[in-house]
Amino acid sequence: MSKISVIVIEDNDLTRVGIRTTLQQNQDIQFVGEAVNARDGLTLFKSSKPDITIVDIGLPDKDGIELTREIKLIAKGLNFQTKVLILTLNDDKQAVLAAFAAGADSYCMKDIKYDNLLEALHVTYNGNTWIDSTVSRSILQQNPSLLDRGFYGASKFISPASNNDEDLEFLQMYPLTERELEVLRLIASGFTNAKISEELYITVGTVKSHVRNILNKLCADDRTQAAVNALRYGIVN
Repeated sequence: MSKISVIVIEDNDLTRVGIRTTLQQNQDIQFVGEAVNARDGLTLFKSSKPDITIVDIGLPDKDGIELTREIKLIAKGLNFQTKVLILTLNDDKQAVLAAFAAGADSYCMKDIKYDNLLEALHVTYNGNTWIDSTVSRSILQQNPSLLDRGFYGASKFISPASNNDEDLEFLQMYPLTERELEVLRLIASGFTNAKISEELYITVGTVKSHVRNILNKLCADDRTQAAVNALRYGIVN
């Protein structure tokens, strides 16, 4: 498997060095280079044409969201596919929306663990969207129209309204029970297992069993992904 080529545009020395060190130690990643501002970052981007560019929103010479827009336009002009992963301290919902509107593919907070950053890079490289769990649910709830753009497609899940025969067959093979739907609605509303247990008058162990079944049926890796897919495809409101 070819390595994922990555560049980093980040002005904070500590953050940049930490990311560089992490990426250089991963055998699946090819760390191409780094820049401390947008001007040098664009030069590096044009010369290296990386698979993924990690962009800090708060760059000294240009807003990272505007830089993301430029990167996407340049890639289109040069006729190659590239991804942008925003890395920031800003969890403001409007900033998240602006980043995706500018063409960002994923959105991570700077306090993300390095193992999760590596996972985010792989998810992004594979054409899916990573969004930090601290902002994902509220973004989905406040802006349901964004789901039509294909956000959060981190796993294969089937819309019940699909006209695709293969999709309908999948849905029929792995239907959610009424109880699983109840649990899923509460997951999408941000309930913990303990809160779901209290709400439905069932044990925490039973909740965990339902959650495992839901994840398996929705082909989701975690609760956030399951909730995102359920909201995206209208399984829950």
